[in-house]
Amino acid sequence: MADTPTIDPATFAELQDAAGADFVVELVNTFLEEAPGMLAELRAAQAAGNAEAFRRAAHSLKSNSNTFGATQLGLMARDLELGGLVADTAPVDALEAAYQTAAAALQERTRG
Repeated sequence: MADTPTIDPATFAELQDAAGADFVVELVNTFLEEAPGMLAELRAAQAAGNAEAFRRAAHSLKSNSNTFGATQLGLMARDLELGGLVADTAPVDALEAAYQTAAAALQERTRG
């Protein structure tokens, strides 16, 4: 997967074409503001053993990630969503690291 871009350029371009580049900047900024809260919800649900809240948080991260073409992040969130609540924090740690990478790539794409 080393050759896979953090943000799929075709998906991101399609979003810009459909919504407009200026609006995409707003969407990205909103995602960057909200995603840390989604990650915190995921961790809190994991700690509390709340499988439904865990699934919902993973689903939200997956959907938002895929919107922007953050394919790897979306796949990782999907795996957590479908795999269900896990006691091991390593997958959530990996998801958070992937988010940091995707966030930096999105910020780079929206600088103008």
